[in-house]
Amino acid sequence: MFRIVAFDLLFFALPFIAYAVWLLSTRGTATHGRDWTGPVIGLLSLVGVILMVIALIAVIHFNAAPAGVGYHPAEVKDGRLVPGEFE
Repeated sequence: MFRIVAFDLLFFALPFIAYAVWLLSTRGTATHGRDWTGPVIGLLSLVGVILMVIALIAVIHFNAAPAGVGYHPAEVKDGRLVPGEFE
C-alpha cells in the first residue's frame, strides 16, 4: 500500500518539480512568490492529478491477474506462512 501511495505522490509532485527546475534554469531561483501564484499552483495541481490518475490506471492494469484465474489466500501450514497465489 505504501508503494502505491508513494508512487502516486511522486506523479502528483512531478509538475511542481519540473516547474521548479525550469525556474531555476531560466531565472536562477524558484523562491520568488510572484512565480508561484494561485493560477500557476492550480494548473500544476490539475496536471499532477491527471498524471496521478493515469499512473493509478496503469498500475491497476499491469498488476491485475489474468481473467479466469483463482486466488488462494495466504495460510499457515505446519507453522509456516504460505503466501497467497494466483492459480
